[in-house]
Amino acid sequence: MPIDLSKITAIDVHVHAEVSCHDPEDPVMGKFFDAASSYFKAPRERPKMPEIAQIYRDQNIAFCLFTVDCESGIGAKRVSNYEIAEFAAQNDDVCIPFASIDPHKGKYGAREARDLIENYGVKGFKFHHICQNIHPAEQVGYAIYEVINHYKLPAIFHTGHSGMGTGMRGGGGIRLKYGQPMLVDDVAVDFPDMKIILAHPSWPWVDESLSMALHKDNVFIDLSGWSPKYFQPQIIQYANTQLRKKMLFGSDFPLIRPDKWLDAARQVGFRDDVLPGIMKDNAVRLLGLE
Repeated sequence: MPIDLSKITAIDVHVHAEVSCHDPEDPVMGKFFDAASSYFKAPRERPKMPEIAQIYRDQNIAFCLFTVDCESGIGAKRVSNYEIAEFAAQNDDVCIPFASIDPHKGKYGAREARDLIENYGVKGFKFHHICQNIHPAEQVGYAIYEVINHYKLPAIFHTGHSGMGTGMRGGGGIRLKYGQPMLVDDVAVDFPDMKIILAHPSWPWVDESLSMALHKDNVFIDLSGWSPKYFQPQIIQYANTQLRKKMLFGSDFPLIRPDKWLDAARQVGFRDDVLPGIMKDNAVRLLGLE
């Protein structure tokens, strides 16, 4: 059953699958989960994919689901992209499969990306260069970008501060510098058919993301990871005007629940004629769901 847009009230473009349905939690990743839960004041127990789907189905919200492959950066085993894709195929009334491939995997990662797109219906990709410990424009990752660009698919790039590693000794070895949005600008130039989604409000580099989304036709912003009540005023200003078709609803579930994000978004000054685009319509166009 494909997504029935007439029944969906919103599309959350930023949802994490952090626990496999059949593999145990990775102990290295578990330490980062503990720190992130403390930072976000969120429950420590991570929901499995069937529970996530039911939460979103009950709220009539569709969602993009992905893992984060940081096997090289922090040495934690990822949830399988194939498990996520197969789960999404069984829950395609609400679930849109994205994949994550560590850029260090280069050409071998490109093979996986192509297989996931052609044979498993993956509709986009997620990169977290802070956790992957690599510059977004490092050449080894370009082989993967080339595949995404060829199929004209979206790719989410983490930007700004990271809850991952916050409070851990030495930040858990995570380097925040790779979250600077302007580091993605070369990628946006070199791969103009890849739709780049800059994830989060990008604090402390908020204005860089706004500038890139204004300048590049293939750059968008998802507003996940922060409650809207903490947004900087220029985010609301540009969402209501020049970037009204470039802003996307994302929650960062399970750390922030979609209903809590949406409730807050209705109170912070988004114009009534703009909020439906942020909640749903902009993502429909970006994901090719029309």
